[in-house]
Amino acid sequence: MVERAGTWVESGPVQKFIMILIIINAITLGLDTSPSIVATYGAILGLIDGCILSVFVAELVVRIAYRRGSFFRDGWSLFDLAVVAIALAPTSPGLAVLRSLRVLRVLRLITVVPRLKMIVSALLSSLPGLGMIAGLQALLFYVAAVISTKMFGADFPEWFGTIGASFYTLFQVMTLESWSMGIVRPVMEKFPLAWLYFVPFILIATFTMLNLFIAVIVNAMQSLHDEEKQEVNDELRAVAHDESASIVAELKNLREEVSALRLAMGSSGKTDI
Repeated sequence: MVERAGTWVESGPVQKFIMILIIINAITLGLDTSPSIVATYGAILGLIDGCILSVFVAELVVRIAYRRGSFFRDGWSLFDLAVVAIALAPTSPGLAVLRSLRVLRVLRLITVVPRLKMIVSALLSSLPGLGMIAGLQALLFYVAAVISTKMFGADFPEWFGTIGASFYTLFQVMTLESWSMGIVRPVMEKFPLAWLYFVPFILIATFTMLNLFIAVIVNAMQSLHDEEKQEVNDELRAVAHDESASIVAELKNLREEVSALRLAMGSSGKTDI
């Protein structure tokens, strides 16, 4: 009974139904932020939210009963469990923030849609490479912050007076938010050659590092795609091998039957003589 229920819950149609419920739940949680809509339809929205949450809980209970220990060894299943558990937490005044975290249920869409799941898996697998690039960028920021504090700190203490202020200003420059008119041009009025410092910093910190981040993520996604392709090819080879073995076995049986018929016909001819 449990196995049949678990197989049914994890089937394609049921998962599509869960995906539809997640989308509806996302819409209701968005409407719940409007005071006027809550005043008019608050009870209906609460009923819809409660029904959807009940379906999510029932689905998780069936999956846990079906998979047992393997459920808790799967990271995506634990993610689903955590998201639903947050929605079940009490919403007393002291824990009001948990009510806002109900929107995390929308993230269950990641585990239902295979492509989204693949993208997130690629991002997670790229974390070591991204960490190394982030470390390299932090080193670059530190060197640039020390230089800018030494050069511009006395004249522009608000932007470069301390290492921390220089870090934040350089981060703003890296994001290209008002970097020219807001920071660099005022600095160039006092230091005309300051562009020799800021332009290379932007080229390295913004364009080069950003492309490195993108390259690592794209490489991770390509690796996952190649792994999936290899798995499909292996499955096709296994199926082809099984079919070939079956054909060979059938041919062998046919040969044995033909040989038996020949022997029978030969024995019959001798008897007639």
